[in-house]
Amino acid sequence: MAPAAFRRRILIEPAQSHVVAELEDDWHRMVVTIDHDGAVAHAVKGEMKRWPWTTCPGAIAKLAETFNGQALAEFGRRGAKTHNCTHLHDLAVLAAAHAGGSAPVAYDVTISDPVDGQREARLVHDGVMVLDWALDDSTVLAPPDIAGLTLYTLNDWIAGLAPMVQEQVRILRWAAIMAYGRGMDIPEGLSATAFPSASCFTFQPTVAVEGVRRPDVPRDFSTNAPPPIADRSPMFRNPQEVSSCI
Repeated sequence: MAPAAFRRRILIEPAQSHVVAELEDDWHRMVVTIDHDGAVAHAVKGEMKRWPWTTCPGAIAKLAETFNGQALAEFGRRGAKTHNCTHLHDLAVLAAAHAGGSAPVAYDVTISDPVDGQREARLVHDGVMVLDWALDDSTVLAPPDIAGLTLYTLNDWIAGLAPMVQEQVRILRWAAIMAYGRGMDIPEGLSATAFPSASCFTFQPTVAVEGVRRPDVPRDFSTNAPPPIADRSPMFRNPQEVSSCI
């Protein structure tokens, strides 16, 4: 049996005039579709197939409000992430970045559960392992060039990377932070007001008062088959090790 871990997969599929990005992990399965003319997004549509809070679907309208009519190149600079479902928002940014692509892009992330506080975080991109980090809580132990930094103090380092590597690092960091949720007990029926306000759409104060934790949300993909986005599993090839992992 594979070690216990947080699993997340992201599949981005560009086409002539639209691009689709889909994500699945322990608590979410969500999709963003952008219809575009190569420069501007004419329609941005969200879909939630699995979501943790009763109020999450309300973020679909907010996603459209944020990005409809925007230049694809400006998606990452809209600055409205915490007013959106953060997962739909980041999928939209990823989709926009790949709107001009000619082939699907598949990311597969594994964040091991902590053992004595230490975790391994790995990212596979189109079948090639490109990132392999050792973490002590939020502090990076390896690779050496970022050892001592934390998941929350990587921004200056990220800014100096090539655009594709920036994307890879952000996806791995995003997942490593999300993986903390595996150690939390969030019971069915809990009010969203129990969490710090304004960190996402559901936790905005005016929304949180209506938000309730849904039943039967978590799935442990590290111990139970099938894997995330199982219906598209052929897109996620077996990882090949590379010596240049950051």
